[in-house]
Amino acid sequence: MKPTGQSAVFGRRKEPHTVIIARGNEIRHFTIRPWLAAFLGSAVAAIAIGYLLATSYLVLRDDLIGATTARQARMQQAYEDRISALRAQVDRITSRQLLDQQLMETKVSELLARQTQLSERHGRLGPILERAENEVGDAPAAGAAAAKRDEPAEITGSLSQAPTYSVASLSAGDTRPFSLWSTRSDPLEGETAADRADKLFVSINASLKAIESQQLSRITTLADSAYKNADAITQALEAAGLPVDSELNKSDVGGPLVPLDPSLVFDSKVKELDEALDALDGVKKEARKLPLANPAPGHPVTSPFGVRTDPILGSAALHTGMDFRAPIGMPAKVTAAGIVTRAGWAGGYGRMVEVDHGNGFATRYGHLSEIDVTVGQKLAAGDIIGKTGSSGRSTGPHLHYEVRHDGEAVDPLRFLTVGKKVAQYL
Repeated sequence: MKPTGQSAVFGRRKEPHTVIIARGNEIRHFTIRPWLAAFLGSAVAAIAIGYLLATSYLVLRDDLIGATTARQARMQQAYEDRISALRAQVDRITSRQLLDQQLMETKVSELLARQTQLSERHGRLGPILERAENEVGDAPAAGAAAAKRDEPAEITGSLSQAPTYSVASLSAGDTRPFSLWSTRSDPLEGETAADRADKLFVSINASLKAIESQQLSRITTLADSAYKNADAITQALEAAGLPVDSELNKSDVGGPLVPLDPSLVFDSKVKELDEALDALDGVKKEARKLPLANPAPGHPVTSPFGVRTDPILGSAALHTGMDFRAPIGMPAKVTAAGIVTRAGWAGGYGRMVEVDHGNGFATRYGHLSEIDVTVGQKLAAGDIIGKTGSSGRSTGPHLHYEVRHDGEAVDPLRFLTVGKKVAQYL
């Protein structure tokens, strides 16, 4: 027989573990199933492992926390360094922008100040240029003829075309606002706004300097022309033996060179031009007092000044004037400004007008058919005094013209020759 509890097929069956607890007369026993034993063993193992892990964490926690803190500190330091670098870069950029802005404001202020100065100068130049135009503006038309006679040629160009100076008109045809100006249509690669602004300021500054130079050059040219005109008139009068005030001439000067403050150059040039125009105006006034005009322009001379055969008696006689062929009734014009001292019948002169021009000079107009002025009447050069005819001791219609100095007859041809030479300047 097989023992109880054994299986004929699988052999002896394992019995469950039994725990017996005896306490005095009391005995207790517990049966432990295999699965329960496995569970309890697993629980104990888990608790042991958890305890070991907790103990390891507690032991290593400070190191882990220290490493994490150190890593975070390094990251924070890196961020702070980067932020500091960015702040420094922003500060540099801001400082550069402020500096550029200050420089630009300074340059703009300088340009505006120079523009204002140019505008003020142009305002001062306006009246003196207008005066210069009246004094020497007609000279260029006669410059070629004067050059042929080795006389000084005059200033070329129209003085009435004086430009209006403003920043907006510095660039030819460019009327855009100042802020839109650019020296290039396509900026160079890598070129900053400050670089373009610098180039723009250089361009504008060059334009302003060119305008200043043009102003000074124009003033200098006008002054030289005024002195040349005055010298030409003076030389023509002196060559003909006619009086001229020597104080009106440009005197010879000299001395050591003392550099002038650039800010005073313009004032000095304007003063020089004003003095030159005063000299020219004075010479012109002196010349206009002389009877230099032709009393009968375009009409031939039939009898010059000097000794001739008398047309009535046939004997030698002094002809105290010049005779111009003229039809009866042609207007007779006075050759210079003056006052009528005689107007009426005067023996052989027939109807005659005498005009006093001052400084001892007087002119006579004889053989008139009609007198249109009265004694004491003031006349301007070119005014009509009467009409030509053949009154008095005359063989035919003509104009008898005399020039007298201190009562003595002088050759009118001298005055007419000088008048032709200086007409372009007067």
